[in-house]
Amino acid sequence: MDNLPDFISREDLHQEPIERAQTIPSSWYTQPGMSELEMKAIFSNEWQLAGHISEIPEPGDSLCRNVAGNPILIVTDNDGHTRAWFNVCKHRGGPIAVKKGTKSVLQCQYHGWTYLMDGSLRGVPQWDRVDLFDKKDFGLTPVQCQIWQGLIFINISDEPRPLSSVIEGIDKRISPINLEEFRFHSKVSYSIACNWKVYIDNYLEGYHIPIVHPELAKMLDYGNYVTEVEEFYSLQYSPFSDSGSDNIYKTEDGEAFYYFIYPNMMLNILPGRLQTNVVIPVDQNQCIVEFYYYYKDPVSDKMQPIIKEDIAYSEKIQQEDIEICEAVQRGLKSRAYDKGRFSVERELGVYHFQSLIKRSLMNL
Repeated sequence: MDNLPDFISREDLHQEPIERAQTIPSSWYTQPGMSELEMKAIFSNEWQLAGHISEIPEPGDSLCRNVAGNPILIVTDNDGHTRAWFNVCKHRGGPIAVKKGTKSVLQCQYHGWTYLMDGSLRGVPQWDRVDLFDKKDFGLTPVQCQIWQGLIFINISDEPRPLSSVIEGIDKRISPINLEEFRFHSKVSYSIACNWKVYIDNYLEGYHIPIVHPELAKMLDYGNYVTEVEEFYSLQYSPFSDSGSDNIYKTEDGEAFYYFIYPNMMLNILPGRLQTNVVIPVDQNQCIVEFYYYYKDPVSDKMQPIIKEDIAYSEKIQQEDIEICEAVQRGLKSRAYDKGRFSVERELGVYHFQSLIKRSLMNL
């Protein structure tokens, strides 16, 4: 806590029970220095959702991601294993990609240095008269990479907490659904004029649904909307209302699960489909939200109208959320607001998320 800036007080880090707790201060959403602090305290230490194995099914397939300002390269090797490194050549920082015409060689796109799939340096062109140079000292720096239910998680920390401790219990709860069976369909990105925490706060409560999403409110049995929390994630779910019997999410038997995994990941699991959201901070006033759509059979003729309607409905809800989140960001910047309170009945997920933010800051 000695490393905290002046705009974060010890009092603000104290966590009261939800019945007495205040929300985090508005300055945590608007202060320019907060973004840099969160990169250090949160995103450099926590697991990040990077994709799904269906996006890189063949040897040599790759994904590029960015975590806490660090470019990351994720590759499927010849044995079908998923590997990840910082996407940084040890020569002068150039980006790495799978070398054209190969499936097992990585090549810097700046000066052509080549690396094997274990990250070791293989080839250094035009390097004959360089003294005291050992290839063993210039291999790529690996990144922790784990697969759970077909989803790819990465962590840039040297000693991350086990991923299993973060997502413990989810697979049992969603059984017999196996997310590994889903296949990538498409990605949609939104640039939103709000702090990343505003977007997540909004996701984590159904309190706003009757006002912001009136059509969705008719589909759900709002009186039985439930939020459950575990150490590093929360779950929201609601039965469908009788009046919503014709909605697209009741085309198959099953439940709908809406998981948030700290710090910035959502898994929206519905019958026959998976939607993941990753919320990426840009600065104190902006974030990018990436939607990834996965289906069990995304290419069949039967699924095409379902997928079209699913994505269109998601787009409608998203536009409603963007409008309210951007309005909230403006409100947080007003001199009229500093801290609020929580609805015990409806905002347990928000309270849980903000408690984790405080815990991360206290660990600095």
